[in-house]
Amino acid sequence: MRKIVFDIETKNIFQDVGSRNPEDLDISVVGLYDFETNKYQTFLQEEFEAMWEIFKKTDLMITFNGEYFDIPLLNKYYRKAGLGDLKQIRSLDIFKEIKQTSGRWLKLDKIAMGTFGINKSGDGFDAVKWWNEGKVEEIKKYCLDDVKITKDVYEFAMKNKKLIFKEGPFTKEIKLDTKHWEPVPEVKTQSLF
Repeated sequence: MRKIVFDIETKNIFQDVGSRNPEDLDISVVGLYDFETNKYQTFLQEEFEAMWEIFKKTDLMITFNGEYFDIPLLNKYYRKAGLGDLKQIRSLDIFKEIKQTSGRWLKLDKIAMGTFGINKSGDGFDAVKWWNEGKVEEIKKYCLDDVKITKDVYEFAMKNKKLIFKEGPFTKEIKLDTKHWEPVPEVKTQSLF
């Protein structure tokens, strides 16, 4: 099973486009980790053709808030390239899993701080500002930092069946049922006849 973790940074924000629809935004950078190759990569829009080759072979897309934001936005470009619908690929949105389990809308930064004791290196507003300033390398680094944190959160949750977050001076746990996070491979049996 080929799994990837990805995150998107944009050239603009919702206020710029007068909409809350992610598809109305424009992508600056996509950051991606491929479990099969053990590689982190970034892609600018002109490099998407190479990135699509990875997505076409993917069995599971792992994101943080990807169901609402990253997948619909990237799908706009995927459909435009005539490649179909990314929503047909199985996805795991860790943000959604946390929300369904705990009822909380927790940011990746709170999970990173509680689980690993680290903060994110910026936020989406910084990435838009950097795009406008031509600081593409900073956007790439920030995007890959988020991909790494998301990958680490995924692996921690799979191993420990929980995540930890900070709330003020307190540390709290969210128990997670991860058995449905990855598809169970089909076992092929041979006929005796």
